[in-house]
Amino acid sequence: MALVLNDRVKETSTSTGTGAMTLAGAAIGFITFATGIQGSNTTYYTIHNQGTNEWEVGLGTLNAGGNELTRTTVITSSDGGTAVTFNTGTKDVFCTLPAVKTPDMTLTTTGDVLYASAANAPARLALGSAGQILVVNAGATAPEWTVNDKASEGFAVAMAIAL
Repeated sequence: MALVLNDRVKETSTSTGTGAMTLAGAAIGFITFATGIQGSNTTYYTIHNQGTNEWEVGLGTLNAGGNELTRTTVITSSDGGTAVTFNTGTKDVFCTLPAVKTPDMTLTTTGDVLYASAANAPARLALGSAGQILVVNAGATAPEWTVNDKASEGFAVAMAIAL
């Protein structure tokens, strides 16, 4: 089981209550959860009961068949952060990235990414002239560290930064 996000994943459902959402097929111009997320994976979701104020954002688990989304963890909702008891009606169910799950960062006009560290001091990720990834902390005049891109030599660079 993996956490999977994908673009243009949206289905409808007529499920009610606080249980799993039985998915009824892709909305026009979108793909199904089975195609975009694939069975047995988790994803962030939004559910909105059309024409109402009922909504929920959370982490869900898609069943193996890809046609049912279990509402594993509610992040925010119209019921104060608890699972919404959805009434009758057609619900839009779609893949999303909740705002609380995004890092505190800004993209500058030069392509650098600014983020706030644990001490809330801004730092900067930048691409160097030779394709390196540079990290420059606030007040520093030189990079704290550099990752060199060796793609031209057949190597790929993978990097994870814990913020």
